[in-house]
Amino acid sequence: MPSQKQLRYFLTVANLGGFTPAASALFIAQPALSRQIAQLEEELGFSLFDREPRGVRLTPAGTVYRDRVLAVDNMLSAAAEEGGQLARGEAGVLRLLHSSSIPASSLMPQIARFLDETPKARIDLDRVASELQVSDVANGKADIGIIRLPVLRRDTGVIFIELAAESLWVALPKGHHLSGRETLCIADLQREPFVSAVHRERGGLARLVTDLCLRSGFVPNVARVTTRKTSMLNLVVAGLGIAVVPQRMTSIDTHGLTYRPLHDEGAEARSALVMPLHPTSLAKRFADIMTQEIS
Repeated sequence: MPSQKQLRYFLTVANLGGFTPAASALFIAQPALSRQIAQLEEELGFSLFDREPRGVRLTPAGTVYRDRVLAVDNMLSAAAEEGGQLARGEAGVLRLLHSSSIPASSLMPQIARFLDETPKARIDLDRVASELQVSDVANGKADIGIIRLPVLRRDTGVIFIELAAESLWVALPKGHHLSGRETLCIADLQREPFVSAVHRERGGLARLVTDLCLRSGFVPNVARVTTRKTSMLNLVVAGLGIAVVPQRMTSIDTHGLTYRPLHDEGAEARSALVMPLHPTSLAKRFADIMTQEIS
């Protein structure tokens, strides 16, 4: 099998049309270059060049071989460049997960910046529950996740990077008797039905809201229809109850809603990045963009 050095020597001689200019370009002695080409021809079993008084000329077999080798050389160069871009975090696919309470619409500024800074990269975006994101990232099914705290599931194969806190808001249907207030406190919601539901094996937004109600001395009333997804806002629009949501969720464009901020101490939601112990370069780059909000 010809070595890469022999192939490079061969292509240089073919491009420059002689051993003398090729030897000068390669910074080697002409006899050494001639020996390398002779060894290559012996290994291939055919002549690559016709030796002429004023240089060399490719044989028909040499021309075909040059074309094939040049294609391989270009492929190797492209592979090296693409590999370098991937290693430097300039190319590849970022498998990004997000919680339903961190809507994709609220991430568009960060995603746009990431794509602008890494024009050869792309994102595979998926909405996954926070608890499941932990295992997906730990098992290598995703590169990075954006979860809603608290999470009950922990894994030694991931790390958590907390993001900036968000204020909590109350989503009310249009015309609700509390919609005339500029701000609300959690105690104002004691008699209201909540359309969010706590999963006994998960943390997240619903658990956060329930804990906030408990600290105010009441257990939230459960609406007749509940959900743990962003579709809770549709239930609010339908007049089935109210919901307490992070500020990010107020970016969801749903007609028939009124949002009012909560002013209680500690009425804030937290989120975090979940990353493997050895993240990809793309994951590190996206994490840097996200964490600049709290730097």
